[in-house]
Amino acid sequence: MPRLVEHGVAGRISRQDPTVWGPAAESEAAVRLGWTRLHETSRDLVEPLRELRAELAAEGIDRVVLCGMGGSSLAPEVVSGTAGAQLVVLDATHPDQIQRALDGDLAATVVVVSSKSGSTVETDSQRRAFEAAFTAAGIDPASRIVVVTDPGSPLQQAAQEAGYRAVFEADPNVGGRFSALTAFGLVPAALAGVDVEELLDEAAAVADVFAEDTEANPALVLGAALAGTSPLRDKIVISDAGSGLFHLGDWAEQLIAESTGKDQTGLLPVVADPGAPELAEPVASDVLPVLLTALTDEPEDGQPDESGGQSTEVTVAGALGGVFLLWEHAVAVAGQLLGINPFDQPDVESAKAAARGLLESTPTPEPPAFTDSGVEVRTSSGPAAGATSVAEAVQALLDELDGDRGYLAVMAYLDREGPASTLLAGVRPGLARRTGRPVTFGWGPRFLHSTGQYHKGGPCVGAFLQITGTPSAVVDVPGREFDFATLIAAQAGGDAGVLAELGRPVLRLHVTDQDALAWLAGVLTGPAA
Repeated sequence: MPRLVEHGVAGRISRQDPTVWGPAAESEAAVRLGWTRLHETSRDLVEPLRELRAELAAEGIDRVVLCGMGGSSLAPEVVSGTAGAQLVVLDATHPDQIQRALDGDLAATVVVVSSKSGSTVETDSQRRAFEAAFTAAGIDPASRIVVVTDPGSPLQQAAQEAGYRAVFEADPNVGGRFSALTAFGLVPAALAGVDVEELLDEAAAVADVFAEDTEANPALVLGAALAGTSPLRDKIVISDAGSGLFHLGDWAEQLIAESTGKDQTGLLPVVADPGAPELAEPVASDVLPVLLTALTDEPEDGQPDESGGQSTEVTVAGALGGVFLLWEHAVAVAGQLLGINPFDQPDVESAKAAARGLLESTPTPEPPAFTDSGVEVRTSSGPAAGATSVAEAVQALLDELDGDRGYLAVMAYLDREGPASTLLAGVRPGLARRTGRPVTFGWGPRFLHSTGQYHKGGPCVGAFLQITGTPSAVVDVPGREFDFATLIAAQAGGDAGVLAELGRPVLRLHVTDQDALAWLAGVLTGPAA
């Protein structure tokens, strides 16, 4: 803290000084600091959004579907959920999820297509599917599509040529994961009925505080807590104890992982419940617990706190707009302390490129090494190559974990809104108890725009468990030579391939039905270490 104050880090970030993160990051930082003033610069969006929502309501259009990935979907999900507004967030390529969104009341639906460039394969495929569905229903697709993108992007040009209902330009000087208060965060939420002006007011109320170079600055405190410990406590276990902020941990997960997980360093966010095994005493030396709480006073003397008595190291509370800005400043500070550029994501593209290659070449699927109780096991040359059962394969992967610094990532390329979410609910904490190490859980391809960067660019101490399945629905991608089942399979295969090439231990398990998934969940949460 004294060094951060001495070097004026808080004030320099607020003044948009690109030199804070060193010469190597300067060119990138120079065009990525617009987020520090969004509480002022995004005001021009408020009235046009009110007018568009009123127009849509007058036409009986009140179902809002958001097609977007990463920063384009996570913040709107938090904003809408916190306000109790209904927003269908489609940040998936699983055919069952796509079909569920298409089966909604199209007569009452407006689709928000959010992408900085428009080239994101998930979002482009979703847009194509909705255009075809509107046309089949006798609805003019252009009248039902609203675009959020960067000025001059290919998507902006295509939207104008197609005559879409509205096009909102986001600040091009803001990266995706810092875009909560740009058009990417505000447009979907406002159309769903959220008062986004209040969100900007909440951020404005604390912006000057975060610019102060004092040890009382909460953004400096949080940034120092995240990245200023020695030795570094680089597993940030985030739990929510009644904050009232819907899925804020998922948004913070992307912000932290994608901003810091590079150059073989970084902070791994682990989204967990307050009673998670990672938070049981004694907390591991590389774990930093962060508790999200409501904006209230501390518990009265003699009263237990929301954490169940655990020794919470960091407590974060505040109104949502202010909390967005708090975390953004804190992660920027953490990047300075770690000596990395928090605004690039050099390893995100690798999995995308691998997926594109698989879509273009459509190779013959790799045969499983063996099948056990409806679960196909693919081990290649990984740690479980000699296994003959799922239990053996899983144990072989877990044996790869570093008992002092390692983590396990569970990557489920399944329908996160279907039965899988219930069947796998106990897997993350179960594996954490079994291994005694932090465990992350991500739905694919959603996590590729979040922890996927950390998996490939962060410290090489992870083990990776991929779970895939056979979709029920068959949904084509209009104008493409692949359907959504092929797309999600290519994304899973590409991700696993890149991890394996980087020397990360990967185990791939493919379930053939729900019964096999339920059985697998039991195997994964087997005996504790």
